[in-house]
Amino acid sequence: MVFRKLMAAFGAGVEVDTVLQSSTVRPGETLVGTVNFRGGASDYKVEGIFIDFTAVVEVESGDSEYKQSHSFLRQQVAGPFHLQPNAAHAQPFQIPVPWETPISAIGGHPLRGMTLGVATELSLAGALDKGDLDPLFVNPLPIQEHLITALDRMGFRFSKADLERGTLQGSHMPFYQEIEYYAGPQWSRHFQALELTFITGPHSMDVILEADKRGGFISSGHDVYNRFTVPLNGNPAAAEQALAAGLQSMAQRRGWF
Repeated sequence: MVFRKLMAAFGAGVEVDTVLQSSTVRPGETLVGTVNFRGGASDYKVEGIFIDFTAVVEVESGDSEYKQSHSFLRQQVAGPFHLQPNAAHAQPFQIPVPWETPISAIGGHPLRGMTLGVATELSLAGALDKGDLDPLFVNPLPIQEHLITALDRMGFRFSKADLERGTLQGSHMPFYQEIEYYAGPQWSRHFQALELTFITGPHSMDVILEADKRGGFISSGHDVYNRFTVPLNGNPAAAEQALAAGLQSMAQRRGWF
C-alpha cells in the first residue's frame, strides 16, 4: 500500500490509500475498490471520505484556452466517524460509473489527449483535502467501439481527443468529449477534419458528427453537423449504416455526393 498523508496542514496526518479492483471500466459498469486509512498521533472526527471522478477539460476564454479539472461525480464512501490514534481501517466501495463518462482508452491503450481519474477526498475540521488523481481507463461500450472501428475502416485517422466545457442538448455533463480525426482519402475532398461525440444513456446513445467542410470555388469552408440515435444493444450493422448516411449527408454539395 502507498499511503498518502492528507490534512498535513492541520497537523492531522491522516493517511489514505485507495486501491481499485480494476482501473479499467466501461460506462454503466461499477467501479469497485477499497479506501484504506489510518489515524495520526491524535483522535480526530472525520466528517467524510469521498471518491471524486475528475476530468481535465479545455476551457475557452476570449482568445485563449486553458485546462481545468472538473468533478463530475462525488460519492461519500465513509464517515462521519471518530478515528483513533494510529487506528487502521478499510472501507470497501462500489460506485456506478456514469453512462456519459468519456472514453479514455481504446484497445487497452490510453487515448491521447485524455486525462481522467478518481481522487480521494478527506473532510476534516470543515475543510477538504484531495489526494492525487488515480488514472481511470474508460473503454468504449461495444456499440461505441464498433463505430470507432468503422471510421478506421473508412480511412479516417485518429488525431486526438479532448473534453470541451459546455453542456450539449440531451446531456447532463458540464463538458463533452470530442474524438478528432483526419479525413481519409475517400472523404478528404469534402472534409478537412471530423469530430465525434457520444451522449450515452442506459438504453440508447446519440452520435454527433461535426466536420470542417472544405470550401469550393464560390463558397468558403464551414462546419457541418449530423446527429443520430442508436440503441446500445441494437444491430451494429444498422449503427454503421447510420454513421455512413450521416457522413454522406454532410458531404453532399448541390445534391450530389
